[in-house]
Amino acid sequence: MSSHVFYVPSTNLMGAGCLADAGPYIQELGFKRAILVTDKFLNSNGIADKVKKVLERSDVKYTVYDEVEPNPTTVNVHNGVSAYKENACDFIVSVGGGSPQDTAKAIGLVVANGGHIKEYEGVGKTKNKSVPIVAVNTTAGTSSEFTINYVITDEERKVKMVMVDKHSLVTISVNDSELMVDKSAALTAATGVAALTHAIEAIVTPGAYPVTDATALAAVKIIFEYLPCAVKNSHDIEAREQMVYVMFLEGIAFNNAGLGFVHAMAHQLGGVYNLPHGVCNAMLLPIVERENAKRNPSKFLAIAEAIGLKTEGKTAEKCAEEVIEAIKDLCTTVGIPSKLSELGVNEVDVDKLADFALKDACAPGNPFQPTKEEVIEMFKEIL
Repeated sequence: MSSHVFYVPSTNLMGAGCLADAGPYIQELGFKRAILVTDKFLNSNGIADKVKKVLERSDVKYTVYDEVEPNPTTVNVHNGVSAYKENACDFIVSVGGGSPQDTAKAIGLVVANGGHIKEYEGVGKTKNKSVPIVAVNTTAGTSSEFTINYVITDEERKVKMVMVDKHSLVTISVNDSELMVDKSAALTAATGVAALTHAIEAIVTPGAYPVTDATALAAVKIIFEYLPCAVKNSHDIEAREQMVYVMFLEGIAFNNAGLGFVHAMAHQLGGVYNLPHGVCNAMLLPIVERENAKRNPSKFLAIAEAIGLKTEGKTAEKCAEEVIEAIKDLCTTVGIPSKLSELGVNEVDVDKLADFALKDACAPGNPFQPTKEEVIEMFKEIL
């Protein structure tokens, strides 16, 4: 029997309107000056203003840092570190989806540990915990606010650096579905299928165990039921609420079980071609899982049952085939592109992408380790 360590933030607020309840929790921390890490869109559309009001009511001063890019870079991180220090901040409030959350975690670790963010690439490279972070989430998919993972782009190498570090865990996460109602159908779909990717990779990875299986399978079930509703109607608050629960469930699953080759490949597309992470995951998910299912079909039997497929009298292999088709159908229903050309990318260096993917921090979590040639062939399927 192997032992397991379960990481999750100590305080997690969830549900419609929970942002309004965050004030007392922030006050309990006892800090007085925050750097508010977000992007320019959220700082201008009223979402960040709602967080500012909570801070003001909590008697917390703040400095806004809104330079975060969709695929945050090392420059974004170190500019944020400078802003934190120059304004004598003592904690971080992050507002947004995965990009602001990842940036905030990187800033917090560099402030606490010094050095350059490039030195943190890989697993457990820091000695000190991040400065405290209150993570206010505005999308349902990346789960960065729940996990010990974060990703920063090295713009010089055009590589997404994957960091896995228990010291990056936030102090408080705030997951208010009311902050998500105006998200576009495309963003809702991309983040929702990213959540599905997290859940399925957490199930099929050799690092899975009963606790992570239970949370990941629950997430899969909810995604198939509610994601199409959230995409169809951005103000369907029940669907948004359910996707918040998905985010927590799949987040704590992959946070403790690990990920696999979908992420290892998607990271390269994002790093080299600056493509949306969720969309890259979604395009690759059925392709990689088809290959995983050939090696370990039994895991897909549980997934088939979770999404309501009839499994009685069917082999695990047959159930796996039907799961892959169900994933494809869901992606089509919510409008996920199937080819890179739909994202404006017509030429890619598959040799380079494969080399990078094989070195990615998520690669060892896959049920099997593909050859370079096999990775190239999987990339070619989305050209």
